[in-house]
Amino acid sequence: MPTERPALARAGASLTISAAQPLHRAASGLRSRVPRLEWGDSERTSLKSAARAAIVMPAVFAFADKVIGDPQAALFAGFGSIAMLVFADFTGPLRSRFVAYVALGFVGVLNIAVGTLCSRNAWVAAAAMAVVGFVILFSGVINGYFAAAATPAILTFVLPATIAAPNSVIPARLEGWGLAAGAATLAHMVLWPGRPRAALLGDAARACRALADLADPKLVGDRSTAAARDGVAGLRRRFLAAPHRPAGPTGPMAAIASLVDELDWLQSFLEPRAGSHELCRDENAEAMAATASVLRASAARLDGREERPDLQRLDEAREAVAQALVRQLRELPRMPDEETLLDALDPAFRVRASSYSARQVAGYALLASGAATPGFDDLDIAGSDQVPPPARAAIQATEQLAVEHAGVRSVWFRNSVRGAVGLAVAVWIAQRAGLQHAFWVVLGTLSVLRSNALTTGWSILSALAGTAAGIIVGAILVIAVGTHELVLWIVLPVAVLLASYAPRAISFAAGQAGFTVVLFVLFNLIQPSGWQVGLVRIEDVAIGFGISLGVGLLFWPRGAADLLRENLASAYARSADYIVATAHQLVVGRDAATPDSEAEVAAAAVHRLDDSFRQYLAERSPQKMNIASVGTLVAGAARVRRTAQSLSALGYMTNGDAPLTGCGENLDAEAHAVRSWYVTLGDALVHHGAVPPSHVRDEDARRRLFECVREAVAGGDKQTIRPALVLLWASQHLDNLWRLESHLGLHAVRASGPPADARARSS
Repeated sequence: MPTERPALARAGASLTISAAQPLHRAASGLRSRVPRLEWGDSERTSLKSAARAAIVMPAVFAFADKVIGDPQAALFAGFGSIAMLVFADFTGPLRSRFVAYVALGFVGVLNIAVGTLCSRNAWVAAAAMAVVGFVILFSGVINGYFAAAATPAILTFVLPATIAAPNSVIPARLEGWGLAAGAATLAHMVLWPGRPRAALLGDAARACRALADLADPKLVGDRSTAAARDGVAGLRRRFLAAPHRPAGPTGPMAAIASLVDELDWLQSFLEPRAGSHELCRDENAEAMAATASVLRASAARLDGREERPDLQRLDEAREAVAQALVRQLRELPRMPDEETLLDALDPAFRVRASSYSARQVAGYALLASGAATPGFDDLDIAGSDQVPPPARAAIQATEQLAVEHAGVRSVWFRNSVRGAVGLAVAVWIAQRAGLQHAFWVVLGTLSVLRSNALTTGWSILSALAGTAAGIIVGAILVIAVGTHELVLWIVLPVAVLLASYAPRAISFAAGQAGFTVVLFVLFNLIQPSGWQVGLVRIEDVAIGFGISLGVGLLFWPRGAADLLRENLASAYARSADYIVATAHQLVVGRDAATPDSEAEVAAAAVHRLDDSFRQYLAERSPQKMNIASVGTLVAGAARVRRTAQSLSALGYMTNGDAPLTGCGENLDAEAHAVRSWYVTLGDALVHHGAVPPSHVRDEDARRRLFECVREAVAGGDKQTIRPALVLLWASQHLDNLWRLESHLGLHAVRASGPPADARARSS
């Protein structure tokens, strides 16, 4: 039997009220926006990174200053070390991290050369900064490595572009940068290298094991259900707390993002339901046992063990369920009534759906762990580190990502435009004003530019307070030490350690203070100027802060709140369009036009929604919304899209059998009714209108569909039984979406209200 097509293998599941509850439970955990990590996980990693910088940066700077003896080389070695050791901290497998650091090194070479060439004309430098800034910031949409490299990559252009110099200094600047990049890359690889396995993989492994226990017929119980809910909710919290979605066109990073969604989807229909009737009970039990086995093997793979899931057993068990169901339906002595038949079919429906979803989980787990994935052409991402996809496929996938986000509904596009304009203005002002340390203006702009004016304002206050504190500490230090070079060299590693550790462990303001002290020491080693260097810094960075505030007020000052509402509406509408297209294909058969375009548009809308929600969680928004309810609505949009994928997957069950077009006309009408409600919900969210009640179902049409299917089954013709099952299960999908409407409508009303914990305190 053929496997499912791209992402269509996320086969359907019941999304009844009982299945919608985990969606709310996972979202309710978003009240805590950052995962609570033990000190040994987060703080120890931050301390190791700071210690690495404190050891390597002074050594690189000393070598450039004393051995090479060129001020330009020393300057770029010092700031290059800060960029590579403090601002760049890639995670993931060792080989991927090494490639990322090397690639950043080459980007720095290009930026330094181009920045130096542009440095003698303010207009040229500003224009180049706008282009380079936008490209670097927008490239973060490709995957987390590009996003994490944005700040150090921009720094490598800002420094040469704002320090005007002839082209003859390019070799010296590149020499300093090359020394810093090479030493930093080596240090990242050998000095307390980061764990190759991301924390998300560990959480995903725990969620897989919990879902395996829930799927195992021998272990089903309240304890298994609670553990599965907690495991999936914890994974979702960590995923949303990450500053960048670990996504991309190909490879392990994209697999992690898909894995999180797949496990959440799988949980929605693995939870047991009470029922008095069940066909093919033995086949169902074997299929669920095979599902549990695949999930446990996937968890082992995510934990780093060399296990491969038994997909053959899973596929055979799933096909056995379908065959047994067809046989037992033909053998029924009399056709039962509607409710009895649906009650009997529901377990097989859920079993088949869960087995398809478990197969997808296995594929994503293999990809996320860097393993080859033969037989998984149906995944919605391509390639692995060991079996790279064709370059053309990777380019096409990257182009698709760019097209998805090339518009004002994308937070990536908005943030990239805002950042590019702010940096360009800062470079122009710094050049035209002839400031002593012009690049500090741009650094000030970059450090506090946020997604809305309010957040930028808070960042400015924190940065000014931190800078002022750093100036006081640095001035006292310089006054006490004077020009005693040896003492300054002794102080430098300590200052770098504190500057690297403070922003992660203490606060943004503490980081600004530490960085100011580092600059005091650094510039007094290069060109002794005493405590006055602090006054220059606070003057320059204040100009940069003002530029950030001005750009934040001009470009989308309200942040992501309104955009989040718009993207919610778009995701629901586009996913509902996908529902209609797939339902129509089931009715008229596989010869109809495939809904590929609707699938791509729905996927893009859901991705933009995820990014805008992540942005909203990260900012101080003036529009306060109930985070738990908004999280429920975000997850609900993904569920609607999953249902459409599952409807499309059902079409492969017929094996080319003739569709029951007459019966399916009633299904088509119900799909349009579902679409109308979800589009109306989106409009209500955008315009703050009244949330629509659940739509009134056409019970006569539903009854006609059931009677038509019952007649097809009663005839005993195998050619019509499979299409009949498909239509019944498709009807159950739409029934689940109808049941979900009241759940989502309730949270749409709550979304604009105060958070649940605030209401509890007020009462």
